[in-house]
Amino acid sequence: MANAGPPVSLYNTLTRRVEPLVTSEPGHVRMYVCGVTVYDLAHVGHGRMLLVFDVLARFLEWVGQRVTYVRNVTDVEDKIIHRAADAGETAAALADRMTLAFFDDMRGLGCRTPDVEPRATEHVPEMVELISRLEERGIAYRIDGDVYFNVPSFPPYGKLSNRRLEDLQAGARVEVAEQKRHPSDFVLWKGAKPGEPTWESPFGPGRPGWHIECSAMSTRYLGQPFDLHGGGEDLIFPHHENEIAQSEAASGELFARHWVHVAFLRLGEEKMSKSLGNIVTIRAALQAHSREALRLGLLQTHYRSPLEFTTVLLEEAQRTLVRLYDTLARIDATGAGASEAKDSEDAAACRAEFREALADDLNTPRALAALHDAVRAANRLLDANRTPEAVAVGAAMRDCGGVLGILQGDPEATLACWRSSRAAQAGLSDAEIQERIERRRAARTARDFKAADAIRQELADAGIDLKDSPDGTTTWTLRRG
Repeated sequence: MANAGPPVSLYNTLTRRVEPLVTSEPGHVRMYVCGVTVYDLAHVGHGRMLLVFDVLARFLEWVGQRVTYVRNVTDVEDKIIHRAADAGETAAALADRMTLAFFDDMRGLGCRTPDVEPRATEHVPEMVELISRLEERGIAYRIDGDVYFNVPSFPPYGKLSNRRLEDLQAGARVEVAEQKRHPSDFVLWKGAKPGEPTWESPFGPGRPGWHIECSAMSTRYLGQPFDLHGGGEDLIFPHHENEIAQSEAASGELFARHWVHVAFLRLGEEKMSKSLGNIVTIRAALQAHSREALRLGLLQTHYRSPLEFTTVLLEEAQRTLVRLYDTLARIDATGAGASEAKDSEDAAACRAEFREALADDLNTPRALAALHDAVRAANRLLDANRTPEAVAVGAAMRDCGGVLGILQGDPEATLACWRSSRAAQAGLSDAEIQERIERRRAARTARDFKAADAIRQELADAGIDLKDSPDGTTTWTLRRG
């Protein structure tokens, strides 16, 4: 196996422990992740969750696994219908527009397109079939055009969220209706209402409930049981709990073996949430920060720990990236190509430590520490004129960085792009910066060091570092913090 090492282990919400990821087919991971409900632009809380699974899929492939990655789009749901009505457009038009925006945001964040990205509206027949099976088994019941899942008829209910049935109250997106037999019963099919999307079914015209969508789409493409189901921690209850109930009650088989959930991204003291109105959209974040800084910032904290989203977080991530790319640029400046690389303990250690970190419950902070160790090793080797070994370390850094979705650009070009961006934010063009460098050079020649220092400070305040060389040339780069 490529990048051989310890088995990949992940925390399983179902068993409440870190355990090896066991698959039904050796060497093949079938993974389903709940995507977004497309009634508005995706925010960076969505971005963190989906980025974690992007990295997980990349890592599994990096260690030699084949991955079938399915991520759905919920394009029919109450919030879509209500938002469309408020905007004076159809639910389908809003969902189509926001779906395309979501795809654009995922490309902007550098997330690879899943193998299958099913839309709920294209899989209503599978949902109807699943509801019919539940009805045949006496687990679903009809009332006034709606169909409900009878929760007490499924004794294991609550095993994922660790809740007892007698303690449960109706949760998020669970409609409380007087006609329900039990407060925790949830809707599988909603009878038709004026102005809402409608499909024909054996239960009458209507539309699917939210929970049934993922059960139908996941098993349609991955079978049952499949290997890994993921999403944000807010989906544990009731959404994922209900998925388990309806899928296992209909088939009599386990639904998914391994459950992985990503902790909340916080803005201040609250979780980032559209319902709370405290969001930063992915596209707004990408307008203010580089893609790699956003990825690195969101990966600096372990996925099961809450993370506070701040400008400081992303600025620190950008400085880290400059340091990493500076090292790669220094290696490239030697002119030594990959064919001249010489095996080194430092390069092997980088890959081994990186792999061990991600194999241990996707420990991205520890994986990033391996890259920092590699930077120190590469610079030490360059200082000692051990160029071939430094080239090997640089290759290891790029290899590991690819799993995280960073360090894949040309170092000099990437740094130049960031320099220009920083200069633009400071209101300075490249030409204006060069003009100040020339004025500073003239001041130094005239021994007007006060003026020269003032120019250096002006540029430093704009985040620009000047570097003087012994031959008198001056270059500039992003300040490295």
